[in-house]
Amino acid sequence: MPTILISGAASGLGRAFLNAYANEKSNTIIAIDKENVQPSEYQQHAATVQSHIVDVTSEASINSLATLLSETPIDLFIHSVGIRGLVPAVENAQPESVAAAETLHVMDLSTLMHTFQVNAAATFLLIRSLLPNLKQAHSAKVVIMSSRMGSVGNNTTGSAYAYRASKAALNSIIK
Repeated sequence: MPTILISGAASGLGRAFLNAYANEKSNTIIAIDKENVQPSEYQQHAATVQSHIVDVTSEASINSLATLLSETPIDLFIHSVGIRGLVPAVENAQPESVAAAETLHVMDLSTLMHTFQVNAAATFLLIRSLLPNLKQAHSAKVVIMSSRMGSVGNNTTGSAYAYRASKAALNSIIK
C-alpha cells in the first residue's frame, strides 16, 4: 500500500495528481496545502485521503508536518507548490495583462523574495524535513514540478524575473 504525499493538493497540478491517485484503492494519500483539502470529497474514491494545512513558507509549519508524519514511510512525494511571481499591485490594476505584472520596471523586492521563498526555499525545507520518511520507504521517489523557464540557457526573452530566477534556483537545489 503506497503512501503518496502531494503538496499543493488543493488546486492546479496538485489537485489533478490527487484526483488521479485517489482512484486506486491501495493508495494512501497525504494531501497538503495552505488551504484545506476536504477528505470528505474523496470518500467516494477508493484511496484513503488525509489532509493537512501546511504553509510551505513557514519552517515551523513544515516541521510540525514532519513531526506528525515521523513514523510514516512516504513512497512518493509529488511537490507541485509554485507561484508565478507577479507584482500584486500591477496584477490588481491590470488583471488582463499578466505580462505587465512581471517586467523589469515593476518587479519589487517583496515579490522577488516571496517567489523565491515559495518556489525554491520551500522545496528545500520540505525535502529536508521529509527525508527520514522517504528513507523509511522501500524505494521512494520524488517528483518536483519545475519549468523550462528555469533554464538559464533557454532564456532568450527575459521578463518573468521572479519566476525564472526562482525556478533556476529550484533546479539548482534539486540537482
